[in-house]
Amino acid sequence: MSAATPRYCILIPCLNEERAIGRVVGEAVALGLPVIVVDDGSDDGTPAIVRSLPVTLLRHDTRRGKGEALRTGFREVIRQGYDGVVTMDGDGQHLASDIPAILAAAERHPGSIVIGARLLEREQQPNGRRRANAVADWGISWACGRPVADTQSGQRFYPRAVLDLVDVPAEHFVFEAAVLITACRERGIGVVSVPIASRYQGDFRMSHFKPVRDVSRITLYTIGRIFHYGSVVGSYRRSLGAPTIIGGGRNGH
Repeated sequence: MSAATPRYCILIPCLNEERAIGRVVGEAVALGLPVIVVDDGSDDGTPAIVRSLPVTLLRHDTRRGKGEALRTGFREVIRQGYDGVVTMDGDGQHLASDIPAILAAAERHPGSIVIGARLLEREQQPNGRRRANAVADWGISWACGRPVADTQSGQRFYPRAVLDLVDVPAEHFVFEAAVLITACRERGIGVVSVPIASRYQGDFRMSHFKPVRDVSRITLYTIGRIFHYGSVVGSYRRSLGAPTIIGGGRNGH
């Protein structure tokens, strides 16, 4: 008897995304997968737009940060019994059309986290953001004890085993780094990356990610994790290898 087909869904945390959210969610719905949207206290037209679409909408009364929005979404994914979830941001920088390649990678590497890594068209990245991402990749890979491509991408596939880390103690943008590090170091979960395009040109609202503030938060957390797990030199050496990158995305090979 063959195993049941895994059930996956899409999770989109958002905050004041009225310019892009209709297209982002609509394209996700068009893939035929269930979609969960977590609105983190928007005070624009975002909730009304999402309510008009066939999705599960969860709302925070006040802004709690991206980490808490993802945490709320993870709990809903668990409650509904899905086997895995693809996360993507609501500002239009991620495309639903990259999700099939991410899910194909998840099927090829069962039980792994799959990151949609912004390795294509990187010239679109602002210099400050590129430098901040490079620093984060270096430190988080060290804390993970393995090389990881694009540790800051919010387009990821999380298998069910990772969702159990929903209560890892971290907030805001640190939450995604915390889940990644904890999954690698405490669960032995693998990480693979699928190339996607960098998208910083177009009608995007100003990013909620603040490079100085948020990279500082992530850096402090990461340093603490490096020393917490020990084997500081060994984990650094392991982080210097080549990350696992597999062909995918609209421009992948």
